Amino acid sequence: MLICTRTALLTLALASARSAAQSAPGASGRPDSVVTRQLLTGVVHTRIERDSGPWIINVLRIDLRQSGMEIKTARAHGQLRSRERLSDMVKRAESAGTVVIAAINADFFNLKSGESENNQVIDGEWWKGVKVTDSPYDTFRNPHAQFGVDSARHPMIDRYQFDGIALTRTAAIPLIALNAIPTGPQEGTAFYTPRFGTAAPVIGAADSSKHTVEAVFTAVGQRRDTALYVRHGVAALNGGSAIPTDGAVLTAYGPRSKNIAAIGEGDTLKVVLRASVAGVRPVPFAQLIGGWPQIVRDGANIAANAAATEGALSSNAEVRHPRSAIGFSRDSATLFLVVVDGRSRQSVGMTLIELADFMHSLGAYQALNFDGGGSSTLIVQGKIVNSPSDITLERGIGNAVLITLQKP
Repeated sequence: MLICTRTALLTLALASARSAAQSAPGASGRPDSVVTRQLLTGVVHTRIERDSGPWIINVLRIDLRQSGMEIKTARAHGQLRSRERLSDMVKRAESAGTVVIAAINADFFNLKSGESENNQVIDGEWWKGVKVTDSPYDTFRNPHAQFGVDSARHPMIDRYQFDGIALTRTAAIPLIALNAIPTGPQEGTAFYTPRFGTAAPVIGAADSSKHTVEAVFTAVGQRRDTALYVRHGVAALNGGSAIPTDGAVLTAYGPRSKNIAAIGEGDTLKVVLRASVAGVRPVPFAQLIGGWPQIVRDGANIAANAAATEGALSSNAEVRHPRSAIGFSRDSATLFLVVVDGRSRQSVGMTLIELADFMHSLGAYQALNFDGGGSSTLIVQGKIVNSPSDITLERGIGNAVLITLQKP
């Protein structure tokens, strides 16, 4: 269904799938254009052209109450460190039998390696866990806001910190990192699964004072949220142990290394991987993916506080750029995916405050800014609906959010 009308209004309100799209006058007096398409029951795509920016904005509104509607997260090439075009991620998912309704780029990432800066959980499996973001651009070290989905398909946005623990017969060992190098100056403990690669990193290579002890484990089962492993072989007094395809490596430096050395051959290790916010019970995530920063919280525009709360740079927050964002309504029933074109005469992009205002106008009660600039990409029914700003058009990215539909 295609709807396109022009009406003089002072403010713009997105119409529902069955009502006519409305429009508001731009700064030059020319009316804005709004084109709305109902893709299927509960999914509406709207393209907005506002002369007042000027802005070109694509909005996807998804009713999460529709049966079979799922929010998924994905990694480039299914690897922890890689880059891939969003369109190719979608094609890979579809070739595996997944029905992909839409997809949007997500977390900030290392341009060389493609590794994303924050936590990620895919279908309940932890791929990466960090206490604070890996970003080299923050004005201070902190956990970034992230978008998550629990097992009941409820969306959430908060500054989640990785909260893992490894339990032996004699010790409870806090995990500082999962598939990432711990950054504590005095001591640190990390857990490496096959998602990291074939071998654990040599932590001492970057800091000779961090002499490590490692132990190799084989996976033997799962009890609710606890993974069970059995120790094999002697402890290694350096890094770089091979990661078994059916197991993991536990590594530590500083005083914590004695806990690893004390684990005997055949001993059981219990590992719990989760994330939490201060004062809140840990959440068992089905999906979790990063962004930076949260721009709408509890219905209020908080983008102006991004520098103080999440160390956002003024060159990101206060300058107009192409933008990608995700948000959801107060009742958590409606999800919004938004991409704003930028760096062109037709659409100049938005500041974070402008983006937050727009997300709020849609009805977003919580909203998160994703990676923008040349990464901003929105795919709807297999087609890119925005205009990517890179000279090569579509940029290879680290990870993404997919909206899928279960086959009947």
